[in-house]
Amino acid sequence: MRHVPPKLVLAFSMLLALALLIPTGSRAQSNGNGTTLNSRQTQGAETVAAPQAESRIRIGPGDLLDTSVFDFPELAQVVRVNDSGDASFSLIGQLHLAGLTADEARSRIAAKLQEGNYVLNPQVSVLIREYNTQGVSVVGEVKNPGVYPVLGSQTLLDVIAAAGGTTPFAGPEAMIKRSADNSIVPVRLSKDAQASFASDVRLYPADKLIIPRAGLVFVLGDVGRPGGFVMENDGKLTLLEALAMAGGNNRTAALGHARLIRKTATGYTEVPILLKKILRGEQPAPQLQAEDILYIPSNLVKSAIARTAPSIISSTSGAAIYHSMP
Repeated sequence: MRHVPPKLVLAFSMLLALALLIPTGSRAQSNGNGTTLNSRQTQGAETVAAPQAESRIRIGPGDLLDTSVFDFPELAQVVRVNDSGDASFSLIGQLHLAGLTADEARSRIAAKLQEGNYVLNPQVSVLIREYNTQGVSVVGEVKNPGVYPVLGSQTLLDVIAAAGGTTPFAGPEAMIKRSADNSIVPVRLSKDAQASFASDVRLYPADKLIIPRAGLVFVLGDVGRPGGFVMENDGKLTLLEALAMAGGNNRTAALGHARLIRKTATGYTEVPILLKKILRGEQPAPQLQAEDILYIPSNLVKSAIARTAPSIISSTSGAAIYHSMP
């Protein structure tokens, strides 16, 4: 039997171990069934899950950029884009970045570093820290409508606060028009703090925020203060609440002939209202909708008595009073 040198045995053992290990790693890389690749895919999914609107935001003059190169901390910079849309970087000089997304700017900076043989395979990161030109337009029922810059991560509540808050006539729902895809996102505005935080959403540069006026209901007829009233309570208002806002009904009102006039797709409809039963609590007060009209007519008999009673009282006040003699 031939003697096998120990070095040859050791080398053969190492080759055998590599042969067993390499296919496992390659399978994990190729078919995605391995645990290692799954974890990497999960990390990639978190990156892809970032809002698409953020990836479509364009760099504009005045924006502040935070750039870095992996494994080269000396190349990290915070630069401001000038009025011409250019930014100045170490080694590569000025680059025109206005109109590019953060990903496109990252690719252009990496290409310049590679072309100049400064970094062999640069891995560049670009973060738009401040947006100067592409602010959020705020219109509608806010105290100070206008365009407000998005500095860092701004939410709906932040922008409303910057606009001075909503007016008393603001409706219960705000509308956001996304600049990325022109989609409309409705957001419920609530006076409840927890509900407001739960419905708070992030805004991006060039988004438009519209806060419409709240709905109006009208109380007309024989009431203390006829007119239109804002539905301030998150857009909810009952018939009794509207009547109270109108100062209540007068004594001459014909409560049995009250009507609710409601606007529909085909026109206006009239619904009789048993106001006496509602006032006595025998029936629940119905919820009103925007543009509803509550009309309470006058009772002709009561109105006539109310008009003639003062004249009768004034005429009898001067009359003599006779007493029968015992």
